[in-house]
Amino acid sequence: MGRLPLADLTVTLSDLPEHELEPIRDALVNGITVETSGSTARPKRVRLSGSALIASARATSGAIGEGGWVLALPLSYIAGIMVAVRSLVAETPLVDARREPFDAREFARLAASLPDGTWFTALVPAQLIRLVDFAEGDADARDALRSFSRILVGGQAIPSGLIDRATAMGIRVTKTYGSAETAGGVVYDGRPIGDTRVRIAEDGRVIIATSSLADEYHGDRELTATSFRVDDGTRWWHTTDVGELTDGELAIVGRMDDIIITGGIKVSLGDIDRVLESAGVDAVASWFADEKWGQVPALVSTSDLDRDVVRDLIELKLSKAARPYRFVTVPELPRLSSGKIDRRGLQELVADVES
Repeated sequence: MGRLPLADLTVTLSDLPEHELEPIRDALVNGITVETSGSTARPKRVRLSGSALIASARATSGAIGEGGWVLALPLSYIAGIMVAVRSLVAETPLVDARREPFDAREFARLAASLPDGTWFTALVPAQLIRLVDFAEGDADARDALRSFSRILVGGQAIPSGLIDRATAMGIRVTKTYGSAETAGGVVYDGRPIGDTRVRIAEDGRVIIATSSLADEYHGDRELTATSFRVDDGTRWWHTTDVGELTDGELAIVGRMDDIIITGGIKVSLGDIDRVLESAGVDAVASWFADEKWGQVPALVSTSDLDRDVVRDLIELKLSKAARPYRFVTVPELPRLSSGKIDRRGLQELVADVES
């Protein structure tokens, strides 16, 4: 692998101010510390080397090609950082499309104004949902989104049917899997990219080896030692995700930390979420502490639910132990700035509510 001429890195088209670009350039030489989103636990500070960032960018270009990038994600998260890194490493245009809140009409308008050429962007599912909803009723927006060679989507679970809706309009979407610990996505549409290797450990968790792996959890030697382990000379990161490998294709089926124990029986909150989603129920699973049962399932929704119907549905599809016994209705679900559901926020909502 040839040495990247870091001193000569420039952006040929960029709306990003220099004070935001310079730290990214510096990271390619000196590395960077980024915070995880902390949706289910306290945020962790992940230390990534410059070589890990470059390896990630090159793995992406090897998988989907090179071109200009449209930045629609915050530079405080690894997904946003990697959009800028890919542009810098490939020396291709970088266009700033960050808006708060995200506006589908404005994003589509910007996409339509891009110069001819190969363009990519990266989004979280909440952004893609808004774009697909808007594009289904707007021909110009559909044309603009079809102009992207690829739209990467990751960072959280993708609602079933969303990619099918996008594909039906000719929008090219790739589902990515990765994290701050892997310098962004290392699995595209279920297949590892670059030199990434994926295994499933005995307890069902996904473990990953790749050139873009983080060095450490900054300031936490114990967590670093338990999460990053060497096996036969290869360093593996032990994730908290539960997955399955079928003919080399990875599917994420849950998280180690969304498993609760209720009355001695394991219940996956992720399984409850999937049952709700497949039935068209707009709610998210959480739990509350109970002296007798330990942890008990709960649901948080933005509208009143028929409790008996929902409980019976979950029992039918999963088990009696998975039946929710506390329901909370809120104007909107708590989310992090990345768009992910704030799982700790959900627990706070259900903690003091009567069943």
